[in-house]
Amino acid sequence: MAVFTLVFLAPIGYSIYLSLFRDQLIGGTSFVGLANYQQALQDEQFWSALGRVSLFLVVQVPIMLFLALLVALAIDSGRLYGKNFFRITIFMPYAVPAVVATLMWGFMYGTRFGLVGNINDAFGVSLPDPLSPALVLASIGNIVTWEFVGYNMLIFYSALRVIPHSLYEAAQIDGAGQVRVITAIKLPAIRGALVIATIFSIIGSFQLFNEPSILQSLAPNAITTYFTPNLFTYSLSFSGQQHNYAATVAIIMGLLTMVIAYVVQLRGMRKDV
Repeated sequence: MAVFTLVFLAPIGYSIYLSLFRDQLIGGTSFVGLANYQQALQDEQFWSALGRVSLFLVVQVPIMLFLALLVALAIDSGRLYGKNFFRITIFMPYAVPAVVATLMWGFMYGTRFGLVGNINDAFGVSLPDPLSPALVLASIGNIVTWEFVGYNMLIFYSALRVIPHSLYEAAQIDGAGQVRVITAIKLPAIRGALVIATIFSIIGSFQLFNEPSILQSLAPNAITTYFTPNLFTYSLSFSGQQHNYAATVAIIMGLLTMVIAYVVQLRGMRKDV
């Protein structure tokens, strides 16, 4: 409890404290109450960043979880040859640090020095720039999906392995096919794992920072200082020296993430779903 208070509760409390003050040219640091929160809710850059990660969440997370579930079902089916090889291979990208993965994909995305550029030169084509303003969010989504499909696959696969075999035997006696087994036995049995993976993915989406921060030097015109809320908070604190306002944005994002994750948990664990 002491460690939890020191490393978790104390920083949150200090951030809340900072969010209630503001550094001013005249008068120094002064108490402003909820004025910083009012400013954040009226900040177009904050809403732009929030809208961008919300779009990322709505599109990328379902694709990633569907692929992870598909792979987990394939490995668990017993009909996949070399399942141990595929399980390790698909999980392996998760072992690659996010910084290394982003640098690797950033190099491949390069139109002048990377894989995309090599393809353009070899075939005489002009592929769209993955780091252009129109495609950079999708490119980041590809990196995150590549990184975390294996992680979520392992969660689903572990849940599938503890399903009693008696259920499969009963389904086989009743003449149920593979599709029926998946929809009537496997998916209901791993509902808790699906909810947990979804909550983790929601939290990760709202905390998106590493990938855009590293790609910013490769695509300065596409990735702004307010590309995501976390990048916006980082820029405010370390570039703009606006620590109080940065703490305010962080608190708002923490509350928003908590509420959405809680709603997903309630909805996902309802017995009538």
